[in-house]
Amino acid sequence: MTRTARETAGETTRETAHVWAALVETARRTVADGLVVGTSGNVSARVGDLVLVTPSGVPYDRLTPDDITGVDLAGRQVLGSLVPTSELPMHLAIYRTTDAHAVVHTHAVHATAVSTLVPELPLVHYMAAALGGPVRVAPYAPYGTDELAGNMLRALDGRSGCLLQNHGAITYGATLDQAYDRTAQLEWMCRLWLTASSLPGLTPSLLTRAQLTEVGERLKGYGQQR
Repeated sequence: MTRTARETAGETTRETAHVWAALVETARRTVADGLVVGTSGNVSARVGDLVLVTPSGVPYDRLTPDDITGVDLAGRQVLGSLVPTSELPMHLAIYRTTDAHAVVHTHAVHATAVSTLVPELPLVHYMAAALGGPVRVAPYAPYGTDELAGNMLRALDGRSGCLLQNHGAITYGATLDQAYDRTAQLEWMCRLWLTASSLPGLTPSLLTRAQLTEVGERLKGYGQQR
């Protein structure tokens, strides 16, 4: 039996509403877990050629199903009336150049602190391998600009997360949960390095690139394989 256009549109609408609900939940987690303050940071998810994204300047606990905000891959608004996040260029740059289905950007304290100190997060823990390797810091550029998006893409080359100098962190994944978990893991590693390097007279031991590569291979078989 041939599917009707109405049936297809109905399923698309239901999927979009489901993803929006998950996106709002993820955005609220960033606040609850202390990764952002107020309306800083932003979250997005891709559904086909549609990008759902948190709107600019709206507290996440006030977002409702009627506040759904979406743009196409060119940045043209196609859903909702609220203005999309000012960081839309970063989100779209990731979707245009990777297979990402979700992006999480935060202003987490420890990640932001590290971004002001070093050009790359030192290899203090093997979970850097889960992000593709040593986490780079994208050079500073004003928020919401194509310049920042370009700097970010270069820092993300071969990685699924990076730090943004004097700004925060950004990660992406195949799902909202994966993107969020990578953000949380990155913030934890930044906190770990700052803690270990703060003790007078002591320097934290760091992993070698070879050790990190070995872990990367082991992580490919980690967890429940289906």
